[in-house]
Amino acid sequence: MRPKRDTIGNLQRRLWNLFYFNQTASAIPGVIQGATFDVALRFLKEDPWERLAQLRERVPNLLFQMLLRGSNAVGYTNYADNVVRYFIRQAAANGIDLFRVFDSLNWVENMRVSIDAVLDSGALCECAICYTADVFDPARPKYGLNYYLAIARELQRAGVHILAIKDMAGLCKPRAISTLVKALKAETGLPIHFHTHDTSGASAASVLAAIEAGCDAVDGALDSMSGLTSQPNLSAIAAALSNSPRHPGLSPHALHAASTYFEEVRRFYTPFESEIRSGTADVYRHEMPGGQYTNLREQARSLGLAHRWTEVSQAYADVNQLFGDIVKVTPTSKVVGDMALTMIANDLTPADVIDPARDVVFPDSVVSLFKGELGFPPDGFPAALSRKVLKLSDGETPPAPYRPGDRLAPVDLAAARTQAELECGQPLNDAQLASFLMYPRQMRELCSYQRQFGDTSTLPTPVFFYGPRPQQEFEVEIAPGKMLLVILEAVIQEGESTHKVQFELNGQSRTVYVRSAGESSAATSRTQAEVGNPRHVAAPMPGAIATVAVRAGQRVSAGSTLLTIEAMKMETHISAPQDAVIEEVLVAPGDRVQAKDLLVVLQEAT
Repeated sequence: MRPKRDTIGNLQRRLWNLFYFNQTASAIPGVIQGATFDVALRFLKEDPWERLAQLRERVPNLLFQMLLRGSNAVGYTNYADNVVRYFIRQAAANGIDLFRVFDSLNWVENMRVSIDAVLDSGALCECAICYTADVFDPARPKYGLNYYLAIARELQRAGVHILAIKDMAGLCKPRAISTLVKALKAETGLPIHFHTHDTSGASAASVLAAIEAGCDAVDGALDSMSGLTSQPNLSAIAAALSNSPRHPGLSPHALHAASTYFEEVRRFYTPFESEIRSGTADVYRHEMPGGQYTNLREQARSLGLAHRWTEVSQAYADVNQLFGDIVKVTPTSKVVGDMALTMIANDLTPADVIDPARDVVFPDSVVSLFKGELGFPPDGFPAALSRKVLKLSDGETPPAPYRPGDRLAPVDLAAARTQAELECGQPLNDAQLASFLMYPRQMRELCSYQRQFGDTSTLPTPVFFYGPRPQQEFEVEIAPGKMLLVILEAVIQEGESTHKVQFELNGQSRTVYVRSAGESSAATSRTQAEVGNPRHVAAPMPGAIATVAVRAGQRVSAGSTLLTIEAMKMETHISAPQDAVIEEVLVAPGDRVQAKDLLVVLQEAT
């Protein structure tokens, strides 16, 4: 039976026997964590709800946890309150037992809808306080101990069952976590859960300090998946606690067996691994979350900035200060990263960014942040930069704090289902509708993909990612107990865009013809915008044209959107620098462009 909202005392007593560091050790798998929902749809071409159902069937006796970004749910923007409630109901109904709720600016008001929805669902509600800076740093007093205690008191009044310390960048040092755990337990009496990343290489010491201070649960990773931007090594932590009162009772043999299995699995993903080889104390300077560090490096590489990574990481730290020294965790960390990449791609300094006379194209995510669409930090955003980002005229003031959900109209779920099924081309169940409400484009693409190729989740991982090798034999389970045995015999090119694929299926020879668009041997060469020419609108960075909002002959006003460029989930609106008439549009949606490519030619408006 799932716990009900009014049994907090019973829940807490039960938790003492569920958490890692008590007489009985138990794991709480994070089944849908942060970006994994997005990744399943976007890259693995799988329905995350089906994956959850399969895991729930095979693992019926452990708590399953979902990481929930408050009013952002599992997305990167704010959603209407009834959409957040609907998503949580679906997650609880489909097997999630514990929701770890947080807000990217530690704003409790932005968490309340999620907290209430989790409590109403009967699931466990763990709320996380995101840790940043250093509680002992006199230069940043706003993130001192009292800051965290005040948030904890608000969360306790909201009725949460567990408090988590979410150290997303691995900044919480041993002395800090020891002080924080003791203070939070004394202040609230709630169970405390510590989550950290090992980017610095020193986080195991912080975990052990947290346990010594009385922490009730900590996160660790199997040997083969631990360290660097992941979690510290769980086996090492357990071994360090052997022959002590807080030994978790985890079997080293079982941990080793699981680690060995995932060591082999990890080899399939080697091409997607980052090039990070060791921990770095530099994280204490730039403060990037572990989950973002590798992604931002890949974004920098895709933009041709890999050789300038040191500058990117410094720009990240600079942007944080420009934005008022904010908490950085998805989605606010993405905003800081977007701006850092924009600065390096366009050779902008912090002085350029704040200079009222310097024209800067801010990424959409930055504009959204300063509008308050992700919420507000306690001391607000810097007023001068707010006016520049939002293009406020003299006399206009930045928006006063408001809860974004209060300004979003409820979604008509029945109408949304009709529209979603029309766009996806098939009926959707309740959980799939929740996916569409979070990620409409990715859900449309998944449905289209599965209609064309079927359920490719049954393919062996190497075959899915890289394709089979000639003469390779592999099995595909298409139904319980029903296997297909496939052997690739040959791939023969016939013409410029067609390949003949010969293979054996359960002993029978088959041939199919596969069309391939092919790739040009040389990159498309585009005209470069003339520096200083007010009629030329240039690409601020490499990327793909996502949308084009204008056509030749159209009149536009200064500041109106001309087109949108997308690069690694970062979208940037390109706006008209002046009132003008569109003379020529040189790109179309889907086109790849490089920095300084000419996109639009303007005529002076008459």
